[in-house]
This record gives sequence, structure tokens and C-alpha cells, in this order.
Amino acid sequence: MSRADEIFERFPDFVREFIYSHGWESLREVQLSAAETIFYTDHNLLLTSSTASGKTEAAFFPILTQLSEDPPTGIGVLYIAPLKSLINDQFYRMEELLDQSGIPVTHWHGDVAQSHKRKLLEHPRGILQVTPESLESMLINRSNDIVRLFGDLRFVVIDEIHTLTGSDRGNQILCQLARIGRLIGHHPRRIGLSATIGDPDLASAWLGQGSGRVTDVALPENGKIRWRLGMEHFYIQNSNPEQATPRSEAEAGAAVPFDAGYSYMYDCVRDRKSLVFSNSREETEYICATLRQIAKKRGDEDIFLIHHGNLSASLREEAEMKMKDEEVHAVTCATVTLELGVDIGRLERVLQNQSPNSVTGFLQRLGRSGRRGQPPEMMMVFREEDPLPNTPLPQLIPWELLKAIAIVQLYIEERLIEPPVLRKLPYSLLFHQTLSVLASSGELSPRRLAERVLGLPPFAEVPQEDYKVLILSMLNNDFLEMTDEKTLIVGLAGERLLRSFKFYAVFKDSEDYTVRCEADEIGTITTPPPVGDRFALAGRVWEVEELDIAHKLIYVKGVEGKMEVSWPGDYGEIHTRILERMKQVLLEDTVYPYLKPNAQKRLDLARHVARNTGMLQHSLVHLGGFSYCLFPWLGTRSFRAMRKLIATENRELGINGLEYEGCYYLTFKMSQGTPEELIARLSEKLSCGEVNAQSLVSGKEIPVFEKYDDYVPADLLRHAYAVDKINLQEAGKRIFEIAAEQ
Repeated sequence: MSRADEIFERFPDFVREFIYSHGWESLREVQLSAAETIFYTDHNLLLTSSTASGKTEAAFFPILTQLSEDPPTGIGVLYIAPLKSLINDQFYRMEELLDQSGIPVTHWHGDVAQSHKRKLLEHPRGILQVTPESLESMLINRSNDIVRLFGDLRFVVIDEIHTLTGSDRGNQILCQLARIGRLIGHHPRRIGLSATIGDPDLASAWLGQGSGRVTDVALPENGKIRWRLGMEHFYIQNSNPEQATPRSEAEAGAAVPFDAGYSYMYDCVRDRKSLVFSNSREETEYICATLRQIAKKRGDEDIFLIHHGNLSASLREEAEMKMKDEEVHAVTCATVTLELGVDIGRLERVLQNQSPNSVTGFLQRLGRSGRRGQPPEMMMVFREEDPLPNTPLPQLIPWELLKAIAIVQLYIEERLIEPPVLRKLPYSLLFHQTLSVLASSGELSPRRLAERVLGLPPFAEVPQEDYKVLILSMLNNDFLEMTDEKTLIVGLAGERLLRSFKFYAVFKDSEDYTVRCEADEIGTITTPPPVGDRFALAGRVWEVEELDIAHKLIYVKGVEGKMEVSWPGDYGEIHTRILERMKQVLLEDTVYPYLKPNAQKRLDLARHVARNTGMLQHSLVHLGGFSYCLFPWLGTRSFRAMRKLIATENRELGINGLEYEGCYYLTFKMSQGTPEELIARLSEKLSCGEVNAQSLVSGKEIPVFEKYDDYVPADLLRHAYAVDKINLQEAGKRIFEIAAEQ
């Protein structure tokens, strides 16, 4: 009997019927590998395979088989996902299979009714789908129920782990699993799912932390790339006569109130079921409103939906349901909330506004289209200001276009996906878990608390002395209180944090105001505008009719038009290999087949500028007078180190006016030295060990990045910043390379 036949025969009738009914002629390699690990070992499993390749089925066919053969006495599978929409939708394709199995599935997150949750609490069984935040709430508020609920837990499935690995939210999950394992007396097997894993060994080591199990990796086969990919460029003012209105619009005889870039975007998606991705909520709102205006101007039907984290659950779910409906022709403007594996049916095209920030993001977004045998299809559109004659050199380069080309080429040439960046000193999470562990325990001695918290996997490298400093700070600020018996309990300030449902989340949130139009909840915004003012949300414009500040409510009415809206946010980090490949794009003469005419001309112009100005031969370029520009070609953490290194010479070389855009370039004024002298001085400092990452962090800095950093002593924040946010080694290597250029 062949390997595939043996596994197929092991499956119960309801799994085999599911396979037959879907017309599968054979099991895929990823499904065979997953079944072998789950059936024949007690190992964890990291399952990485492309979007729509059947990862969920690969994990759950053997899991459901084992549950049906030996039913657990409580919850058998804990499925953890980073988004509510994933939980609501993930088993949509397998609904029939689960019904036939007789194994119940329970959703558990903030939008789920209490009656639904009570059924599980009274009769725990089957599969529990939960967010990290809801699981944290259970550990704190239902600590006495944990053993009854999870005493016979067999598997923990963590979906989209590439979004979690190394982050506070991912490390929170590791803490939760370790705490559950302690309570129930065993560590269930862990299954990690993702379409994009940059370093499988690193990711599998992260997944298995604290489980005491080996972690197997089921890798995808690197088949031939089948894409339909295009990139086009437009100047915003459209002063270039060669960037005329797209022909389809000109033939329609419509007036053109929008720049050519937006009109081109509209034509890209008007006849196709599509997703339009942007890198921020602001851009998503603005593009959705613009596409709706174009539709109205042309007399077309408004088919545009919107999906991002500040919208109400009902609006997000409406967009998801319409995208799934084969009869509805819809275009959804979205952020990362639809980048992950929510099944929204067959999409014909993905449109990307500007460039994704990573290879991972590109592959996730591209993979949303082209399902059911069709190749994925993406069009990227770039818009920028038309440069003026006196525009400074670094602003003459189309950085977004270069980044997109670099991302695509890195995957085509090297199959590169960014590796996860693991954090060694997650002090914000340490503060959070200290309160959570103490709240669920009631009271603990300082020694016992330290053992329980520092014994959690994410805190393996936290020095005991640092934890002592944190505990003393928490005592001094009433987050903790010491009893007469010298035990620790949660203090008054800690109780205030714990009373809010927002405590369960370890990612930053804002004091949002809920927006309502009559009985409908629209979403949330951060700052309430005055009565009579207007703002954009859900791709539409609203006028404020009434403010209820005490209850954080804004009552509005809908009006015509479009506006910009702003949310605070962090757009993520960029890997050094992307910046290095961007430089290579300028150096080489390659004609990339996916570039459309305007984009090719823009790249040709950028290459001409880069070669004629010497910025490719010399990383440090004189801009005239005392002004200089450094092109370090480094990623976020190394660029940060380079910026701080140069700032150390402000006194000796008269360096001031440091300015930068992303990781692309750094401009400054130097009144008392030469480029050669600057690089020589930095090289000497690095060679003799005069600087280290810690010395680059000023004693005046309070580097607040994570949610609870405000409550962490500044010295600890500076220590963590130096360890986890500054890559001096890579920056130093680039300094020596620049010295060799001179």
C-alpha cells in the first residue's frame, strides 16, 4: 500500500466523503506530511504552504480523525487566530465536514453572544476558536474552570503565525499556553499554520517553546511561479502629456475630475471582483471614497465596500459576506485585515496602492486572488508628486516603485521571505503578564511570582535584577501591593487596568469614540470633531450632529463628498535585503516584464538620476554647501543604528539638522568636517569598541513602542531598545564598506 493510500485509509468515512465530494483526485504533499506527523508521532507541527493550498484541511483531517477515534472529555482542540474575521470564517469551507463529524465548533471573542459562550462552559467539548485576548480573559476571570475546560486538550492550532512570531501578541500566546499547561499537567501538541514563513527553523523553534516537544516542519514545494503582475506609475498633477486619461474613460466621454492614477485604479477593478489594498486606514478610506465618486460621476453602480479594524463588526461582516457571494460583483478596499486567510471566495484581481512593506505582505495579498485553478493577479499603482526643478536629490527617486520591484525580484530570484525577528526583552508584556498571573492566582510571594512569570518562555533572557526593578516600580506606583504577610496582590492602579476589557490585549489601542448614524454603528475614530464638523469613515463622509463625550459616542448624518482621516499607527519594519535589492534595481539595466509604460519610463529616469549623481558609487553624497545625504541601503533597525552613530559626531564635526524618510536616506548638515573624516571617525569608534548599542541610547530617551511601556521604568526601556531595536553590527559593517568606497 502506498504512503498516500495508507493515510487515506486511516481517515474516517466522513473525511473520505468530503474528499470525494470535492473532486480531489489525490492528497497534496503538504496534507500527507501533516498527516504523517499527527498520526505517527507526538511532535508539534509547523505547516507552511501557499494561500489556498489546503493548510486548514491538512491539519484538521488527521486531527478530526483522532478526535473521532478517541473523543476527549472536554475541549479537544484550541484554535487561536489573530483576527475575529478568521475565527468567524475559517471553517466555512469545512462546514459540511464538521457537521458530519459530530464535533462541535464554538467561536469565542468579543462579538460572540454570552448565551453561545455559556453553552460551552456548561458542556465543554469539540473545537474552541478564540482570539489571544479572549483566552487571556478566560485565564484571569475563569481560572477555576481552566482544568475542567482544557483538562483533555489534545491540540492547539495557531493560525497565521507569521503575524505573531516574535511580537508581543505572539509571545502572549506562548505565555497563555505555558500557563494552561501548568494547570492541566501536560502540554498539548501545537500546530502552526502560515502561507509565508521566512525562516522555518526559527519559526518552529518559536512555536515549540516550553512545550517539551520536537517540532516538525512541513515545507511547501517550490513550484513554478504563476502570476499575472503589473505595475504602473502616475504623477499626481498629471502634467505629463504621456500620462493621459485611460482610453476606456476617454471613449466614454466622461469629464475627468480625478488625476489619472485614481482613474486608472478604477478601470483596473471596475469589471472584476477585486480587493484594493492600502498600507494604512487613511489611504483605504480616501481611495474608497474616491472610487465611489468616480462611479457616481460616470453613472456606474456603487459596488465599493470597505474593511479595516476601525469599522464596526457589522460593516466588516457585510463586506466579507458580499465578497463570498458569487452573484455579487463587489470591490472591497482593505488594509491588513483582509490580507490574512479569510475565505472570501474567488477574486479576479488584487490592486495594491503603492508598495507593500515586505515580501510577506506582497505574497499574502497576491494570494487572495486566483483561487480555484487560476493564477493570482495583482496590479500595483504608484502615485507621486511631479518633481520641481529644485527638488532635492533624494526626493527625485521613486522609492515606493523601487521597493515594489525589489520585493518581487527577491522572491522570484531567491524565494526570499523575511525571517521573524524575535524579541529578547519584551518588558511591556512582562508587566502585563505579571498583573495577569497575579490576578488569576489571588496572591503570591515575590519569589513564587518571579518563578511563575520568568518561567514563561518569552522571558527566558530577562535578567532577574531587571525583573526586581520592574516589581519595585509596580509597587511604588500601586500596580502591586504587599500584604502584611509579605505576599503580593494586585494594587489599586492594577485593579483599574484589569477592570477594563482593553487590558486583555497587549497591542496598543486608542481611546476611540464610537460613531453612530441613527441605529447603525459605523465604526470608531480617535478624536471627536466638534458638532457641525465632518470626517471620513467607512468610505463615506459624516457630519457630527451630537457628541456624548461621557459615553464616547458621536452621532452623525451622512453627507456627500470625501475627506481625509488620520489614525495613529506604526507601518512596520523593512528588511535590509529589500533596501540592498533596491540599489541593485538602480544599478542594473534589467527590463522587468511586469512594468507598464509609465512605470518603465519612471524607472529609466530614476536610473539616469542615480547614475549621474554618483549616489550608487558613493553612499555619502554632497548636496551643496554644508548639506550631505547618506544612502545607507539598510533596513529599519540598522538604519536606526546608523542614524544614531552619525549623531554622535554632532559636537566634533558640527553635524545637525538630521532628517530622514523611512530607511531610504538620511540628510544632515556638517559644518566642521568632510565626508572622509566622518566615516574615518565612525570606523575608528567601531574598531576600538568605543560605541555599543547601549551607548547609542541617550539617557534622555524614553523609547515607548509597546502598549504598557508607559508603566515600565525608563532604564529598562532603554536597555530593551538597545537589545531589540538597534542593529549596530549590520550598521557597522556598512560603515566599513562606505570607508572602502572613498
